[in-house]
Amino acid sequence: MSHVIRPADEHDVDGIVDFEIEIAKISFGDEAITDPAVHRKRVVSALGKSGEIMLVAGEPGTPPLGWAWLSGRRNSLTGAHYGNFRSLAVGDHPDRAEIGEDLLAEVIRLCRADDIGELVGKVHATNLPMRALYRKFDFEAVHLTMRKRLDGDDT
Repeated sequence: MSHVIRPADEHDVDGIVDFEIEIAKISFGDEAITDPAVHRKRVVSALGKSGEIMLVAGEPGTPPLGWAWLSGRRNSLTGAHYGNFRSLAVGDHPDRAEIGEDLLAEVIRLCRADDIGELVGKVHATNLPMRALYRKFDFEAVHLTMRKRLDGDDT
């Protein structure tokens, strides 16, 4: 393994913002919010906050090779503790698949240590690499979001 998985810190924010913009483009296409200031504000406000798991792959002082973000939540009806995946991305690197797996494995390890009983995450239908990574870690599809655009459609 040529990378270290570690907690994200303020020195990683620029690289994380780049990952967040790429995730937005993959997830929302032309409707993606690509303003770095918007993403920076979200990341900085969550960094170090209780219940947030924010990890990067890479040595301190170097741009992150990958990034993972999970927010701890409580089910309002049952009180069950669960984790909501917000982000997982890896840059163009020869060990890209391994880095993604290591990030996800560490998130899962930290969740187990914190008694988080379930992880949930959304993934765009066309994001085949992330869907494959979820499957590799035994995630299962539970809900599908269906959409129909009505702007300019006569049917």
